[in-house]
Amino acid sequence: MTVIMRFDELKNHYKASSLLMRFIYINIAVFVALRLVGLVSFLGTGSTNSLLQWVELPASLMLLLRRPWTIITYMFSHYGVLHILFNMLWLYWMGRIFLEFFTPRQLGGLYVLGGLAGAALYVAAYNLLPHLNSESAMLLGASASVLAIVIAVSVYRPDYQINLLFIGGISLKWVAIVTVFIDLIGIEGGNMGGHIAHLGGMLMGLWFGMAIKRGHDITSWINRCIDTVVSLFRRSSHKAWKPIEGKAKTSKKSTKKQPKTADAKSQSSSSLNEERLDEILGKLKRSGYGALTDEEKEFLFNASRKRE
Repeated sequence: MTVIMRFDELKNHYKASSLLMRFIYINIAVFVALRLVGLVSFLGTGSTNSLLQWVELPASLMLLLRRPWTIITYMFSHYGVLHILFNMLWLYWMGRIFLEFFTPRQLGGLYVLGGLAGAALYVAAYNLLPHLNSESAMLLGASASVLAIVIAVSVYRPDYQINLLFIGGISLKWVAIVTVFIDLIGIEGGNMGGHIAHLGGMLMGLWFGMAIKRGHDITSWINRCIDTVVSLFRRSSHKAWKPIEGKAKTSKKSTKKQPKTADAKSQSSSSLNEERLDEILGKLKRSGYGALTDEEKEFLFNASRKRE
């Protein structure tokens, strides 16, 4: 009973958290699941790869065609303790700075795009460079997704100051430059595939930062795709669990009144939304985009989509 209550508490906390924290929770949950399954598998068979192979991204094109879902699962999966620790700390710190200028939807979209770019460059490198063997190479971790966010906000606000331990105040542009340099020189090391994937995520972050300065949001299309998938899943889930209902008799009087009530509610909601939009636009004009809260940025982004 206590376990069920704890699980309900965690579920409610997850639902109430921000998208940034949800991504961190998902990564941690997958990490714990992989380690537990790996431990059980090791005790039973001596192997720890029973589940890991189904979430890693294979460099082999033939194997990738048989496991296409890994292009998504790999960017939410970790197996090393230090690997997930540094990635999640990096995501939390830089994600919060990112949300000072952009919406949670843009963060989520860029996370996915950064992971896809890292996967694409990784697979391409292992299949095009003759000295690399794609048969046994596997990719795991959120590094490409996280670095896309790091580079994006560094390009958009290069002079933004942060404080680092033992260093003090430093601009984001230097954080980005050092990060890129470390990955470039690391390609010759043992984790060549990982560093190549990192560069793919960085390139996506660079693209986002430069595009947003020109007024173009490259995450809009991926967010529309995600919305479509989520809506289809919810619709199918609702149909699967919807109880069979008998035919109910309704009076003509109630049938006639219902559309009017719905129209009145719709007009009232539309009026409130317009007032809210005017209020946010006024604040934007007075104080700039950075002064808006996450909720105001989200509202403004959704309103702009509806008017497209």
